[in-house]
Amino acid sequence: MTTSPKRVLLAKPRGYCAGVDRAVQTVEKALDLYGAPVYVRKEIVHNKHVVTTLQARGAIFVEENEEVPEGSVVIFSAHGVAPEVYAQAKERSLKAIDATCPLVTKVHHEARRFANDDYDILLIGHEGHEEVIGTTGQAPARITLVDGPDSVEQVEVRDPSKVVWLSQTTLSVDETMETVNRLKLKLPLLQAPPSDDICYATQNRQLAVKEIAPECDVVLVVGSQNSSNSQRLREVAVDCGSKAGYLIDFASEIQEEWLTDATTVGLTSGASVPDELVMDVLAFLAERGFTSVTEVNTAEERLTFSLPQELKRDMKAAAARA
Repeated sequence: MTTSPKRVLLAKPRGYCAGVDRAVQTVEKALDLYGAPVYVRKEIVHNKHVVTTLQARGAIFVEENEEVPEGSVVIFSAHGVAPEVYAQAKERSLKAIDATCPLVTKVHHEARRFANDDYDILLIGHEGHEEVIGTTGQAPARITLVDGPDSVEQVEVRDPSKVVWLSQTTLSVDETMETVNRLKLKLPLLQAPPSDDICYATQNRQLAVKEIAPECDVVLVVGSQNSSNSQRLREVAVDCGSKAGYLIDFASEIQEEWLTDATTVGLTSGASVPDELVMDVLAFLAERGFTSVTEVNTAEERLTFSLPQELKRDMKAAAARA
């Protein structure tokens, strides 16, 4: 009797997206340029390893601007902030560097534009998430949060003919469209955003997981518990056929019983996860007999974002002085 070979299906794309890469580089370059400490409001991205690595280099993470000494450098996270946060920074004479992902900034622009045109805006997203707080702050009097399909019943608008939906960028594509479809039943004249709000990286990572999940006994998603896009990857894996799905920060968190009787393990990582953590998981699995690794590639990603203008300007000035 022959036993089935143990294998790993490695999803691609996975890990860092352009917005996360830009945000992490922003903190690294700011530390190089201004020296430690550099303050960061909230986690720059939702990943334990990234945060602790930057802390070791001299980044200090705070919850609010009030914790930053007057006149210091403060970096706003990739998730975006409300306009009042900029105003607070100005009041404290802080040197603010905005590391908001440009795709989140796009949603902010949409929110302000529709609010200026007197639309009611239905923001599909998770209550309390930093991105939702930042987007709501663009037009608080016009935005109503819709936290999933079951929240649709409670939605009320002023004029059913002037209503539009926007969304958090890191949601499940399928669940978002289920919410939109329910909203359309209630509000037939509901308008869609001019372009898709769910970011390309979130969609690509979900599509890759959908591809591998039906063949997997277990899907391991490397990512932190507070990472929305990582949580969605685990959910998508189970919804699309994997017998089980687990979210882990590090290989050391894998429990041996998860792999009992498993012959195919799927592996991916959230958009804020450096690939070294995925390599650690591959090494862990290889030690347990999962030595056959097949990378399943469903999309090519070439998008990059330039560093924030404030930082680029200071870097250029410093280079000219050198």
